Amino acid sequence: MNVTARHYRTGQPLAVTCEHGTIARVEPAADGDLPWIAPAFCDVQINGADGFSFNSDTLTIEQIRQVVATCRRHGIAQLLPTLVTASFDALIHGSLTIRAAWSADADQARAIVGIHLEGPYISPEDGPRGAHPKEHVRSASWDEFRQFQDAAGGMIRMLTLAPETPGALPFIEKVAAAGIIVAIGHTAASPACIRDAVTAGATMSTHLGNGSHSILPRHENYIWEQLADDRLMASMIADGHHLPESVMRCILRGKTPARLILTCDASPLAGCPQGRYRQWHHEFDVVETKSKHGVVSSKVVLAGTPYLGGSGAFTDTCVANMLELGEAPMPDVLDMAGNGPRRLLGLPERTIAVGEPAELVVFDWSPPTPFVIRQTLV
Repeated sequence: MNVTARHYRTGQPLAVTCEHGTIARVEPAADGDLPWIAPAFCDVQINGADGFSFNSDTLTIEQIRQVVATCRRHGIAQLLPTLVTASFDALIHGSLTIRAAWSADADQARAIVGIHLEGPYISPEDGPRGAHPKEHVRSASWDEFRQFQDAAGGMIRMLTLAPETPGALPFIEKVAAAGIIVAIGHTAASPACIRDAVTAGATMSTHLGNGSHSILPRHENYIWEQLADDRLMASMIADGHHLPESVMRCILRGKTPARLILTCDASPLAGCPQGRYRQWHHEFDVVETKSKHGVVSSKVVLAGTPYLGGSGAFTDTCVANMLELGEAPMPDVLDMAGNGPRRLLGLPERTIAVGEPAELVVFDWSPPTPFVIRQTLV
């Protein structure tokens, strides 16, 4: 495949030739009205799509393939399928099935770069718990976690937990020592406990600003503490619904593009048309919205209410919203969705160079016209 586009960092017009899954040639091209080209995205938190949930007790390999294919249409070449708080059997089934999909198909293995286990060792409190089922929230258990990791064949690469739960701090030390990213999230921890968690080995904040109480102490709270700690990277859901613009600006300015990554946190209803759906014994509405500059996004709410029940967006929408925000240069925004997550995961960063994997996004962006992906090359 041949693509002529502008390099997302330099603006240089390039003719890029891809053969057999790699970039074979990169040559100067004639200037003109060209799209942009950048490394494809890597999202650390995908819960499903098109009505399929990685947490389903009937999850199949074919459903995983469909979610991966949908993600690719939105620029996501690599992802962490995310398993959230559930019963022991459901988490074992999810781990086994994702591992089987990864093992059975080299194409899926390129896309699935690990598993993100979000819970079940989180706060049981309303607010911090978010949409996670309270009946399955439990204290940290190294023995149970090892069973999940064994079922996953060692694929669990990231674990989100609340550090204030019983036994969490020594548990963090063991998980971090095993080379797994420990992320703080769905927590009601005190600032002192957040600091202790970082000392124990936590290096990440999951969807900072979400999964929290609606009312907090104005100064001494777990959001400020995580935002101020430069030892913590953070992910942020920039779908236009989970956080107001002012909060997104503050998180970006506090963390800077070097320590902030974008995640869509796509729910199983991401990609579904507007309408009412039933999942996890609840009804949800998928509602389509449009920003002031024309960024189209879907949100998932509890049926008949304004309350969010998950994300209906993908990473390309988050990129479009961050570009519309105007707080960071376009190359930095693209890297927050691509090479930033790769750095966090210890994966090779991607460049547009001969010999690199041909995993690229070609897109249009000319303010005030919003960011739109033309094609994803995988």
